[in-house]
Amino acid sequence: MPATVAPVTLCRIGEALDLLDIRYLADGYGSLLAMWERHAVLFALEGPEDEILVMRARPHSTVPPDWADRAYRVVNEWNLAGRFGKAYVGDPTERGQLPVYAEIQVPLRAGAHDALLVEMVDSGQTMSAAFVDWLHDEGALL
Repeated sequence: MPATVAPVTLCRIGEALDLLDIRYLADGYGSLLAMWERHAVLFALEGPEDEILVMRARPHSTVPPDWADRAYRVVNEWNLAGRFGKAYVGDPTERGQLPVYAEIQVPLRAGAHDALLVEMVDSGQTMSAAFVDWLHDEGALL
């Protein structure tokens, strides 16, 4: 039986997270938030028709403002070496610290079958964990 392609919804993203045994919370703003020891990943649908699957990771640790140049160099190094996704230094927090993000955006206006959605969610969470581990180890930023 062929896989059925269906629109990607927050409910289906939650089902994919459940299949992967990833615990998450609904944030009340139309996103799902999964948390690990070193980072959190936001799973959301964005775009004019909620057609873009966004998986945005943020390490819990932030960077002091006097390390800004180093943060940009480390993030650029990740972006040059990475296969997909992007990383960036965010705007300063209320305390003046710099958050660092990794993000994958996938346009899915045509929809996706369940197995593909699970694979994309799994890839997003795997990439986010690798990014955060790299920042703590080889990147020596956090």
